[in-house]
Amino acid sequence: MRDIRVGIVGIGNMGSAHAVLLAEGQVRGAVLSAVADLRKDRLAWAAECLGSGVGCYEQPADMFTSGTVDAVIICTPHYSHPPLAIEAFAAGLHVLVEKPAGVYTKQVREMNEAAAASGHVFGIMYNQRTNPLYAKLRELVQAGELGEIRRINWIITNWYRSQSYYDSGGWRATWEGEGGGVLLNQDPHQLDLWQWITGMMPSRIRAFCGFGKHRDIEVENDVTAYAEYPNGATAVFITSTFETPGTNRLELSGEKGKLVVEDGKLTFHRLRLSEPEFNRTYTGGFGQPECWTIDVPVTGAASDHPGIIRNWTEAIRNGSPLLAPGEEGIKGLMLSNAMLLSSWTDNWVTLPFDEDLFYAKLQEQVNNSTSRKDSSSTRTLDVSGTY
Repeated sequence: MRDIRVGIVGIGNMGSAHAVLLAEGQVRGAVLSAVADLRKDRLAWAAECLGSGVGCYEQPADMFTSGTVDAVIICTPHYSHPPLAIEAFAAGLHVLVEKPAGVYTKQVREMNEAAAASGHVFGIMYNQRTNPLYAKLRELVQAGELGEIRRINWIITNWYRSQSYYDSGGWRATWEGEGGGVLLNQDPHQLDLWQWITGMMPSRIRAFCGFGKHRDIEVENDVTAYAEYPNGATAVFITSTFETPGTNRLELSGEKGKLVVEDGKLTFHRLRLSEPEFNRTYTGGFGQPECWTIDVPVTGAASDHPGIIRNWTEAIRNGSPLLAPGEEGIKGLMLSNAMLLSSWTDNWVTLPFDEDLFYAKLQEQVNNSTSRKDSSSTRTLDVSGTY
């Protein structure tokens, strides 16, 4: 089988990294064939650095219909992911979309439907699924080593971002340009891992979001969310972009103990006797089950973005299973949408939630977006794919 000819839409930070990876031949079975970007300076960079055999297009549609690509990687700002993916599927192309899947679940659902109708391979850049630490954690949970999950806690506050970071692009941290803050830009990987590891989605969520806290931005950069599950389990998710030093600690507590991921290590506090069994049989009053603290061996290294691209390429060439199917992007987005909707309505949100209500509330934010109101701002809106 010949190499898959790959095109990249948006050659900002992430798109250019993927382009170089492919141009250097680091993905077996794939070759960089073309790039598309609205900015002439990025196309000039591509012509100089990626080789004369790489086509350069200002409009993605021209690249999609050029006959020079079999598949595309979409690396543009968030709102454009679903419409570009839908357009690519209609042109008969395979698609790999950068995270997040989109800004709101209604548009992502349309993208998923287009992918299913096309019959083409659809992946999403959830590169943290390649991390052997989280893969081992998922393996233990799915194998029943914890028994039924009772509580999930994730504190992920090591996303520190300065004001200069937000000022570096006019689309950043605005409702019109980015569609959200820490939940949509930094946390999609954690929100995906949350449901991927456990195999569970909450039944309802109550969240409290701080918007522009300690920063001159309009989107959420401080979130505390509480979730409830049909089996009675609960979860707390805390995240921010202004704390330093931050914390990244994930705890999963179940009938048979507790699993903890922190500082690159996986620790299993394993009960010798499950809590339900101990509770049923113990008659000594004060007491608790014997607990063994085990450092779980984790081997291998995360293959990150290259790993996802290689897996996607093999899925196209050989039908190999996708590690991160694009259709699953809606799950993590559903969690972040629910958190924002809960904060906007100051109420619980039951999943699945009212997608039309979320969209209406989002449009209220967009209509008041500083990127729309302040036309004199030096932070001009850039929708060409700069991350």
